[in-house]
Amino acid sequence: MSDSVGLLLRRAGFGPTAVELAAARQSGYAAALTGLTAPPGPDVGASSAPVPDLGPDAYAGKRDLTYEEKVRLEDLRDAQTAQLTEWWLNRMTVASHQAVEKMVFFWHGHWATSVKKVRSPQLMLSQHRTLRTATDFTVMARRMVVDAALNHYLDGHLNTRQAPNENLARELCELFLLGIGNYTEKDVKEAGRALTGWRFSLTMGRSVFDPQAHDPGRKTILGRTGNFTAQSLVDLLLAQEACPRFVAARLWFRYGSSTRPIPEGLQEKMAQAFPAPMAMLRVLLADEAFQATAGTMVKQPVEWLVGALRQLGVRPAGLPAETRKAVLHDLENLGQLPFAPPNVGGWPSGGSWLTSAAAQVRLRLAGRIAAQAPVDQLTPESLAYLLGVDRWTNRTYAVLRGTQDRRQLLTLGLASPEYLVT
Repeated sequence: MSDSVGLLLRRAGFGPTAVELAAARQSGYAAALTGLTAPPGPDVGASSAPVPDLGPDAYAGKRDLTYEEKVRLEDLRDAQTAQLTEWWLNRMTVASHQAVEKMVFFWHGHWATSVKKVRSPQLMLSQHRTLRTATDFTVMARRMVVDAALNHYLDGHLNTRQAPNENLARELCELFLLGIGNYTEKDVKEAGRALTGWRFSLTMGRSVFDPQAHDPGRKTILGRTGNFTAQSLVDLLLAQEACPRFVAARLWFRYGSSTRPIPEGLQEKMAQAFPAPMAMLRVLLADEAFQATAGTMVKQPVEWLVGALRQLGVRPAGLPAETRKAVLHDLENLGQLPFAPPNVGGWPSGGSWLTSAAAQVRLRLAGRIAAQAPVDQLTPESLAYLLGVDRWTNRTYAVLRGTQDRRQLLTLGLASPEYLVT
């Protein structure tokens, strides 16, 4: 069915163009699903958005700085963070492998780490590379447990044998690998001991291990006793039956439904595909339960923005500098700026994006996008085709048909309920 293909493309990626949607509908659901989750060849679109060269961190190798020097370096960090954020928004927009790009964004929300605390855009980029290049969840988890940005964000650098810090251990169990109810407080304390000794180096741009700060003693975690280290701890957590089920539930929460629990049968099928995230996603998207969620998910601000940019042929890199700056400001006001999730739990979902304050910001941002897009001969009907909307409700159609200004027509279409909900 055409509606199911549209749902597939909207959920698996950031928003299909009219051409992509028409081609997918012609090829059918199965072929479209394969093309998304097993794209052939390199990502041609993404080649036009190369990763920026940020150089070393502004503070690398520097000591005894004056206040004025610190202000200058912080300004440089802020400029590089904006550059990094603009780059990723541009890559999301131009990427041909949309499901791959969307998956990277999913992992960013899963291993939520904010540059607002980390401060170093270089460490954030290093983490981004891990999320993008890890071959499966096992590899990802082993690398993330010693990721410099994540350790800094969760105070891992303060975790020593003399003064254990449990922040990273707790989130590994609760938010990253197992989920609430699958561990005890004692497990968290013992896991914290296993993670002692890791620091981050701005000069090297990565984590380093200080054996003098590590607790080498025996620990008992989840019923197993041993001289656990960061890596053996992660391997223990990955081996728990709860881990693949937890990852499956998190994928469902972001791709299937944020209000309906994952069906048990689907959860088991997805768990069998663990640790390959794209294979797990393919099982989810092929299941009848996924089809039943149509019209239940509110687009996150980044999904909404990137989808609109793609469908209108607007590239973030091509926007005027002031407009690019304003877009980042609007995204921050909407509550979803890449590289800056609000907390370790990641971004909210569902109706939390539909506040009256958010509506005003979204309308303003929609206007910025509309100002950059071609609008000749635009009508409510052609706008629906352009935005991949199956049909307007009578109420929305009446508003759109009564709008004479074409840019206002586009702005209202982008802010409509039919475009915000998928």
